[in-house]
Amino acid sequence: MPNILTINKLKNAKRVVILTGAGISAESGVPTFRGEDGLWRNYNPHELATPEAFERDPRLVWEWYNWRREIIHPLEPNKGHRFIAELERNTSCFTLITQNVDGLHQKGGSKNCVELHGNIWRVRCVKEGRVFGLLDLPLKDIPPLCGCGSILRPDVVWFGESLDPEVMSKAYNAVRDCDFMMVIGTSAVVQPAGSLPLIAKENGAYVVEINIEKTPISGIVDESLIGKAGEILGKLYHEIQGH
Repeated sequence: MPNILTINKLKNAKRVVILTGAGISAESGVPTFRGEDGLWRNYNPHELATPEAFERDPRLVWEWYNWRREIIHPLEPNKGHRFIAELERNTSCFTLITQNVDGLHQKGGSKNCVELHGNIWRVRCVKEGRVFGLLDLPLKDIPPLCGCGSILRPDVVWFGESLDPEVMSKAYNAVRDCDFMMVIGTSAVVQPAGSLPLIAKENGAYVVEINIEKTPISGIVDESLIGKAGEILGKLYHEIQGH
């Protein structure tokens, strides 16, 4: 249960930032695609989600992404996603930063969403660099082609690739300026996302962590809440509404 200080800080916050990771989507049934559970046709995600794999065999990589899209498509946002969208609607300055590529935040109603790792429902032309949505399911052609005839790639950040500087700039600016931050469903180990809560804290923000287990930042944040994000956020929302 969130403590009274956390509830009051959130009630009075003017500039809120939320950072989410795989944990919040796992509650909707999205596989983490890591470890044994992430194996597909005996391939490890680390072998497929790379520029080298795509250059070597774009069809194979796209078959994997098509499979992932088919898993994600029927899934619905959970209470956690919906609480975040509701909080955005009731906060004057709000930024959601997510490491997830599944689009569930937008499906749940979130608007101002900074996607650090891209979005599985968008594609990018390898020749023109043009980015646009591609919702076909299953994909009509594998690999899909751009109107110019070039191959399209998923608009996601692969292992070995740098994050978009413009996207990171938005994230850094948001955490430097916020007065309240929540870190939800992420181990806070993967960089540069892992540094965002620390930057917020250094700049005077009240930082709360929600995760199913302790993480490296648990001892640094103002409050660490252990449990499922949907349940804890539901209780928090109930409290700030004054019920």
